[in-house]
Amino acid sequence: MAYFRPPGPPPDPALVRSLTAQQHEMRQRVRAEPLAHEPRLIAGCDSSFPTPETILSVFVVLKFPSLELVEKVYSYGPVTMPYVPGFLSFREAGNVVQAFAKLTHRPDVIMVDGHGIAHPRRVGIAAHLGVLLDVPTFGVAKQKLTGTFAEPGPEKGSITPLTDTKTGELIGEVIRSKDKVLPLFVSPGHRCDQATATRLTLACLRGYKLPEPTRLADYWAEEFKKEVR
Repeated sequence: MAYFRPPGPPPDPALVRSLTAQQHEMRQRVRAEPLAHEPRLIAGCDSSFPTPETILSVFVVLKFPSLELVEKVYSYGPVTMPYVPGFLSFREAGNVVQAFAKLTHRPDVIMVDGHGIAHPRRVGIAAHLGVLLDVPTFGVAKQKLTGTFAEPGPEKGSITPLTDTKTGELIGEVIRSKDKVLPLFVSPGHRCDQATATRLTLACLRGYKLPEPTRLADYWAEEFKKEVR
């Protein structure tokens, strides 16, 4: 997810308390489990902010394992919540849900450009969406949000664990998706486990740094921006 981080005054403490309580409640609902069956359709999801006041959320749906594109949709609208560090998923979740509602093909699993449980309160955007939609989700992020890891080997397919700095809990895996490029941070969201998230990420690589679902979601986000400008 491409987050807009505007300058401004500190967030309202009452709002922070409310969002924290909501995340703790959602965390109790997050489930780590393997998929019920091998996916036939996998979606990619990405959001960006064309302006400080607007958000564009994109879904692409691909056949799996061929990764043939079968559908692409977007939702464009106003940003309804102020920027609050650590709670960015609340800025985009509503618009993402609106984009999901436009799909005519229901995916078996969603790959989200962002984090799943690799989040300080274990509810990144992928986990957040999974709970809201009750769909299996996992996150593939380009930057670390929290945790500790050793750099994976330089070759494609190298993997190291991402662990909680204090407890040592496994919260994700760090994957080299292409030789000698910066790694990706893969973590389960909801109704998905780490093994599945990692396996599907590797299965969706086609020579680029990003796996096809999120790569194509990002590509179509740029195309759709031309329609809303």
